[in-house]
Amino acid sequence: MNDPVPLSPNDVAVLIPALNEALRIREVVQGALALFPHVIVVDDGSDDDTTQRIADLPVIVLRHRQRRGKGDALRTGFREATRRGLRGVLTMDGDGQHAATDLPRLLACANRHPGCIIIGARLRKRAAQPLYRRLANAFGDWGIAWGTHYQVVDSQSGQRFYPAEVIALRDIPAEGFVFEAQLLISAARQLGTRCVSVPIDSRYRCAGSDEQFRPSHFRPLQDLYRITRHIVLFALRHGHVWRVYRTIRANPPLIDDADSRA
Repeated sequence: MNDPVPLSPNDVAVLIPALNEALRIREVVQGALALFPHVIVVDDGSDDDTTQRIADLPVIVLRHRQRRGKGDALRTGFREATRRGLRGVLTMDGDGQHAATDLPRLLACANRHPGCIIIGARLRKRAAQPLYRRLANAFGDWGIAWGTHYQVVDSQSGQRFYPAEVIALRDIPAEGFVFEAQLLISAARQLGTRCVSVPIDSRYRCAGSDEQFRPSHFRPLQDLYRITRHIVLFALRHGHVWRVYRTIRANPPLIDDADSRA
């Protein structure tokens, strides 16, 4: 079998779901445009001037008339990337917590691990991450493993690379933030897709920093309850709990830190 043609920035889209991101959306989009020519912003029914802030930039803007949740925003962007014949999608949030400069590292990792989902795992500067977020992320990783049957690092991170065959999946049975969790599970079950994590910085508002971030749309208790309930019911329906546990233990997370700075 021939090796796949390596992905280049021209082959993928940067997809940015946005809900009331007027504070940082322009710099986020400009950062992505400096590195990738195809940038898709999906405005999920914002009631501020999110879209006006980027109206003069060469990006594809798709807008939901009403808020439909992050899952539907991602679906809309995936369909557009597929329609344009692109070979994958890099995702990042519109609030500035993801650095566009990490996207080429995710793409390089995707070339080292063809067909995998690449997660930008917030493993660097973890002291900047609030304790409750670290605990929530660890709990989420535990839950995701029961669906994928392998261990994942930072399954809640929104900075990812999805290959074309993953964004082409349809009928993912989940909405909102649960969609991102179910997408990992569906890709594992239907395609045999693995996740590989690339360490990135944890970026949060903290003392001594002048960076401003809007409050997160992710609600740790409510959204993690929804994610965990969804996964637990999914796992129970499929049964074989002890066998799945042994499989999870035998498949530790894959971490690709090519520059060894984690």
